[in-house]
Amino acid sequence: MSGYEECPRCKAGVCEIHRPVASQQDIAVFTVSGILLLAGIYLEYFTPHPIAGTLLLLAAAVISGYDVLKDGLLALIQFQFNIAVLITIAAAGAFLTANPAEGAAVLYLYAIAEFLEEYAAGRAHRSIASLLDIAPQTARVRRDEGEVVVPVGEVRVGETVIARPGDTIPLDGVVTLGESSVDQAAITGESIPVAKGVGDAVYAGTRNTDGYLEIVVTKPEEASTISRVVALVAEAQAHTSSTEAFVERFARYYTPVVILVAGLLVVVPPLVLGVPFLEAFYRALILLVISCPCALAISTPVSMVSGITTAAHNGVLIKGRDALEAVGLARVIVFDKTGTLTTGRLEVDDVIPFGVSAAEVLSVAASLEARSGHPIAEAVLRLAEEDAVPLRDVEEFASVTGKGVRGRIDGVTYLLGNESLFPDAADDSAWRAEYDRLEGEGKTVILAGTDSAVIGLLALSDVIKEDAGTTVADLAARGIRTVMLTGDNERVGEAVARRIGIDECHAGLLPEDKVAMVEQLMERYGQVVMVGDGVNDAPALARANVGVAMGAIGSDIAIEAADIVVMEDDISRVAYLVALSLRTVSVVRQNVATAIVVKLGIAALAVVGMVSLWMAVAFGDMGLSLAVIANALRIGRPDAGTAL
Repeated sequence: MSGYEECPRCKAGVCEIHRPVASQQDIAVFTVSGILLLAGIYLEYFTPHPIAGTLLLLAAAVISGYDVLKDGLLALIQFQFNIAVLITIAAAGAFLTANPAEGAAVLYLYAIAEFLEEYAAGRAHRSIASLLDIAPQTARVRRDEGEVVVPVGEVRVGETVIARPGDTIPLDGVVTLGESSVDQAAITGESIPVAKGVGDAVYAGTRNTDGYLEIVVTKPEEASTISRVVALVAEAQAHTSSTEAFVERFARYYTPVVILVAGLLVVVPPLVLGVPFLEAFYRALILLVISCPCALAISTPVSMVSGITTAAHNGVLIKGRDALEAVGLARVIVFDKTGTLTTGRLEVDDVIPFGVSAAEVLSVAASLEARSGHPIAEAVLRLAEEDAVPLRDVEEFASVTGKGVRGRIDGVTYLLGNESLFPDAADDSAWRAEYDRLEGEGKTVILAGTDSAVIGLLALSDVIKEDAGTTVADLAARGIRTVMLTGDNERVGEAVARRIGIDECHAGLLPEDKVAMVEQLMERYGQVVMVGDGVNDAPALARANVGVAMGAIGSDIAIEAADIVVMEDDISRVAYLVALSLRTVSVVRQNVATAIVVKLGIAALAVVGMVSLWMAVAFGDMGLSLAVIANALRIGRPDAGTAL
């Protein structure tokens, strides 16, 4: 986009995001020069007016190739060799050797190839635009004069916005009135709407489906979750992958070598093999054209951008093309346990009674825990509520530090806690076998009873996420080793690892120990991906080759800490991320290999005179660019394979 125009959508200066796919100027240039090209070819070959045809072809060449001719001449003056120089020399040579139709065709087809390349780069911006356009332009705000509609940029933090059924929530905030289901697919990729009520956070760009909500704004428009998503996707394009960096270095030295080879092709065959000079010169021109590395240059970035924007639409933010590529190359993925593989919330798995009913054990435990604020108490009370077990009055309640709680219920003193609270019952074989069995399963076991006897056991565990086992199995099927790091004791860690299918477990680790373990794994296996919650695992996430933060929606810390951010707390997205990376890397390799093979093949045919100049551009440049772009765009299709 030339000049400085203000975009009506984002009120910015030069806006690449919302520029059209093809400007009116592009359409006019292609149309006029195309008509002149066809008319010139007709006059050149099918009428007795070849001079008129040559003039029309020259006009077509100048109109369609103005930019490349200008860039090529400037580069030659500065003694720099780039793609524009190759095309300029080839087109000029074609006209000088009485092949004006091919010279004009070279510039016209190259202009189309350049447009396709710009389209491929612009697709990233348009993908960002599709994210940015999710957020509405206006918001209903409750103010002194009543309900007013204002631009979202004018809404202040602390004001109340209103979202009716079907409305898109305009800004990040907290619900203060109403209940509804909110479709968060635009940000998290989850397909099922999430229930929202008073006190729940909601995010700009999500859709209120069926209820009335009043929301207090917590962040201005530029700091909203959807704005950060857009910024991250845009930022990702500044990071090149290792493959892309190699292609860029290759292209830098490639052009001068091609010009040198073309020069030798002009001189050597006439002197050594007796090939006519004009024929050798023409073959050299074809070699220059076919050697233009356009398709090779765009083969990697267009694929990477396609992968990054596809991930963003599925609730996974990738901060750089290097991170996307590295995930697929990693042979080890390291998981934090609590909050990553497990929910971080304790639940009562077993209630084992001895001489009384299970309901009695739960009633005693819940009644005592009702006076406690411990996480175990929350789990016990939750189960009592679910089973409709009534709470009883507790007298003389006391907390015994490091051991548990005690209190009188219906005139009887009951105890609840670890085995140190029951010294007189320590050798009671009636409960010991069950206790050891439950502990062996990695569960936290508490005892309920009196001063003289244990009446029951309650076993609790951190709930394993629903898709954790499936995710680990998917990774194993791809040959990826899984490792779990946890601060829990070894017994609990090993039990969770066995249930999920983790290959290797390291327990009892402090944050600095996790960093050291990641470094050891990097020495043993090379590329290592670390998956954690993005806050307490920040050092390990930063140290790993790629850090993946889970469940980071609304969390600034998590978004800043990791290379990849999974917005929703969905562990299956890790397997999705690996599959996407492998697909993207596979497409990159296909594109690079195809570009090299096709160009070498046509170059070989050009040397022996079996390819014309326009064919070199049509098939070896424009056609190849189209194939590369089309293959890259397939990454975003959920059913896409990896073959061209």
